Amino acid sequence: MALESSKNLGGIGAILIVIGLLPIPYAPILSLIGLILLMIGLKGLADFYKEGGIFNNALYALILAIVGGVIAAGILIVMFVGTLLELGINISNIADWATFGTQLTTMFTDFSNFGLLFSFLGAIAISLIVLFVFAIIAVLFFRRSLTQLASKTGVGLFGTAGLLMLIGAVLTIIVIGALLIWIALILVAVAFFRIRAQPTAVTQMAPPPPPQ
Repeated sequence: MALESSKNLGGIGAILIVIGLLPIPYAPILSLIGLILLMIGLKGLADFYKEGGIFNNALYALILAIVGGVIAAGILIVMFVGTLLELGINISNIADWATFGTQLTTMFTDFSNFGLLFSFLGAIAISLIVLFVFAIIAVLFFRRSLTQLASKTGVGLFGTAGLLMLIGAVLTIIVIGALLIWIALILVAVAFFRIRAQPTAVTQMAPPPPPQ
């Protein structure tokens, strides 16, 4: 894939991800399309610069993020089903679902159900910790991809974006962390469009001397 096409796909993909993180209609679809375009752009740049790590590290980051999300969701689902069973709600019986809200409220207000409440909140905490750990590791891999991209393209903004994204991931426990990641993605988009083709040095041969 040509350099121009790869950098444009990467930049457009990053922009779509930035827009998709906003509370707007069809945001998840925009983020998914942006992610696909970003990965295609990184693959093209990895091939152009003959540096497989640009794409591979980004791919590892994506896989880790998905795995972390699946594990966290699995923990919540298992705990949710367990809570339903503890409350005596039959999942297959629609009539039992009518009392779910009332029984759930009772669980949070009745101290006799403290053990069940503690387990429920504990599962939420564990799932958040799993997400946090996987997010940090994923961002470390993505930062490595951006660092390699900065080295190959000469666009230092990739490195700045990677560092800012890592700081944001660490600070996701507070709101400013998500904001820093969002800003870092904007910098990634800008960095893609700053990529320029490196001129090839041409050695010109000296003209032959005129005949005597």
